[in-house]
Amino acid sequence: MHSTQPALPFALALRERWSRSKSLLCVGLDPDRARLPVHLRDRAEGYFEFCKAIVDATHDLVCAFKPQIAYFASSRAEDQLETLMRYIKTTYPEVVLVLDAKRGDIGPTAEHYAREAFERYGADAVTLSPYLGSDSIEPFLSYRGKGAIILCRTSNPGGSDVQFLECGGTPLFELVAQMVAQRWNAQGQCGVVVGATFPKELARVRRIVGDMPILVPGVGAQGGDIRATVEGGSTEEGGMMVNSSRAIIYASAGEDFAEAARAVAQATRDEINQYRQASN
Repeated sequence: MHSTQPALPFALALRERWSRSKSLLCVGLDPDRARLPVHLRDRAEGYFEFCKAIVDATHDLVCAFKPQIAYFASSRAEDQLETLMRYIKTTYPEVVLVLDAKRGDIGPTAEHYAREAFERYGADAVTLSPYLGSDSIEPFLSYRGKGAIILCRTSNPGGSDVQFLECGGTPLFELVAQMVAQRWNAQGQCGVVVGATFPKELARVRRIVGDMPILVPGVGAQGGDIRATVEGGSTEEGGMMVNSSRAIIYASAGEDFAEAARAVAQATRDEINQYRQASN
């Protein structure tokens, strides 16, 4: 067991956050310099300043934040991601922090990816690809209490090329859901990713994984249906992190970007809760 431990295990922290915040909303932090407000584009710490303002404006409306590592790494801004992750964990420790990295490798490489996510960046959970099987997942599960969120039925149309392949009469994404629920989740550390753009498949995965957390991208810019998402994937406790990135963080290109982000985040949270109440 590694010495680095979260304040609360991922699954417990998420349940507490669902309860206290009354929110299933997850805000994705995907900073693109070309889309930053003009006054931040040329600033050395522009990514951090942009994301910090979004976080400060929306923290009370969300269950989780989900920084996407590629946006930082492609601009040599990993140091700003470190600063951002540390800021969120220090200032808003009750909010669950998911590193969206979609890692998938084996052996020492996977161990280093796990160290990166949980020790360098201090994430509560990280997104992972299941394609290399249990060898690629175990190094992350060795960090007891940390979360491993496995790609299952992703929000992009091209995901059907592989995820809908029939394996003995069962679609591959359902077999992945079964494997996560029955084999990899022995310590209650796992979740799965299912896109809001496929609500029927979301409902099928929910039946397979029980109360396991589901990260649901595809709301907002990708057009996922919030009502169908809530009806298919929510549980009495909450059950989901419903992610919206671009629709929230780029709600305005002006200096009022944080206020605009808050307005869209609040409207999204309220719509999710509207359908939660209707389904109970």
